[in-house]
Amino acid sequence: TDRRELYGRRNFHLHLAVAPTKNIDRIEWMLEKCTEMGIDEITLLHAAHSERKVVKEERLEKVIVAAMKQSLKAYLPRLNPMTDFRQLVTSCREPHKFIAHCNEGDKKRLDEVYRPGEDVVILIGPEGDFSEEEVVLARHHGFVSVTLGTSRLRTETAGIVACHSIDFMNRV
Repeated sequence: TDRRELYGRRNFHLHLAVAPTKNIDRIEWMLEKCTEMGIDEITLLHAAHSERKVVKEERLEKVIVAAMKQSLKAYLPRLNPMTDFRQLVTSCREPHKFIAHCNEGDKKRLDEVYRPGEDVVILIGPEGDFSEEEVVLARHHGFVSVTLGTSRLRTETAGIVACHSIDFMNRV
C-alpha cells in the first residue's frame, strides 16, 4: 500500500457520543481538544436530562476542521447529527460500548474493560447526567458502566478524559 494512504491512520475507531451542554462554547472547546488528540466520530446525544435540543452543526463542523488543520490530522472526524439516546444505544455496533455516569452502582475503570486496538463508543451524559432508565437501557444493550475517575466531571471534561484515556491506552 501507498504510505500516504495510511498517514495518521490508527488501528482503532473512537466514537464519542455526548449530550451537548447548555453553553455551546463548552462543547465547541471539547470538540476542538478531542480532534487535536484524535477522534474518529462524534454523535451529539439527546438524553432525558439534556438542556440543549438543537445545535448548529455547521458551526461545530468548522471548529472540527480548524482543529484538524491546526493539529495536522490527516482525517476529519465524522460529526453525526443530534441523535436520540434510545436510537443510538439500540443501534451501536462497536465491540466495546461504555456509558460513563455518576449514578450509584457497579462501575469499572475504563482501563479495566477496554482492550487497545479495538473499536469503542463511549457515552457522555448531559449536565444532569443520564437518568437511571437510560443507564438500565444502555446496559441491556451491552454497554458497560464506567467511571472516569473519582471526581465528578463536567460533560466536556468527561469527553476529553474519555478521548485521552482511549488514545493513551492505545499508545502504551
